[in-house]
Amino acid sequence: MRLRELRISYQPVAGASPGPRPRLTSPSAAVRQIAPLLEPEAVEVFGALLLNTKHEPICWHVVSRGCLDATLVHPREVIKAACLANAAALVVAHNHPSGDPEPSREDVVLTLRLRQALELVGIELLDSLVIGDGGRYVSLQERGRSDESGYLRSGVNT
Repeated sequence: MRLRELRISYQPVAGASPGPRPRLTSPSAAVRQIAPLLEPEAVEVFGALLLNTKHEPICWHVVSRGCLDATLVHPREVIKAACLANAAALVVAHNHPSGDPEPSREDVVLTLRLRQALELVGIELLDSLVIGDGGRYVSLQERGRSDESGYLRSGVNT
């Protein structure tokens, strides 16, 4: 029988500052953490910022790296990373290399699928962000397409 050992390790994110972890209390707070990781990408990249119970970042996980205008994402890959990191909540985000952060229909559908799948395992999806260029972004939570205001739950205040 051939078995492989599962190992989990965290690598420092280039450019991340040492010190206390910021508590995410709003979409703009999440964008401040995520945008520097996605803005320089030339292809579409989808990732998850995994959070503890206080909505402080545990780690950043790149779920999928695609092509110029698309990337393939399956909920199981997001759930796997969140479970392995013992995340209580997460914010997913991807960039639009065109610079226009307007979400596509597929972006909205994926967000709803992720929310449903994560609820089954007891992990909150706080938001789904689309990062454009020049500091522009769209928060599906702010747009009302990501049902409840997850940032305000779990005792976290804005």
